[in-house]
Amino acid sequence: MALTPKQARFVSEYLKDQNATQAAIRAGYSRGTAKQQGSRLLTNADVAAAVEKGQSRVAAKAEMTVQGHLADLKKLRDAAAKKGQYSAAISAEVARGKVSGYHVEHHKHSGAIGTYDLKKLSDDQLDALESILGPLAHAGGDLGGEGEAGG
Repeated sequence: MALTPKQARFVSEYLKDQNATQAAIRAGYSRGTAKQQGSRLLTNADVAAAVEKGQSRVAAKAEMTVQGHLADLKKLRDAAAKKGQYSAAISAEVARGKVSGYHVEHHKHSGAIGTYDLKKLSDDQLDALESILGPLAHAGGDLGGEGEAGG
């Protein structure tokens, strides 16, 4: 069974961001019923098939883009090698490895490890330390000094 124009628009909009409620609104369903309509549309066999077909098309396009990118890098590598530009050829090959997932960079970080007496730091040093560590504490969930030692 063919999709109605409104269903086809829903599919097109849904493929943009995978948000059924917003897709329903953009397809012309009322804001009040958009959540219900979006959910209902996704359970419709014809709509679900059209969504799956669209997702497959997007996935194939992305795959072709990666393949094209790899082919372009190979051409650049070969052209650089022919001209004796081995550094450029190696860079292109490393880029191909990264795109393919075969080359992963590992970084070893080193620095001072130890225990420091914060009471010996000046106010300026403590402010500098807080400006560095504060955002890290917030990102890790320590939102109010809960992890601080009693003092």
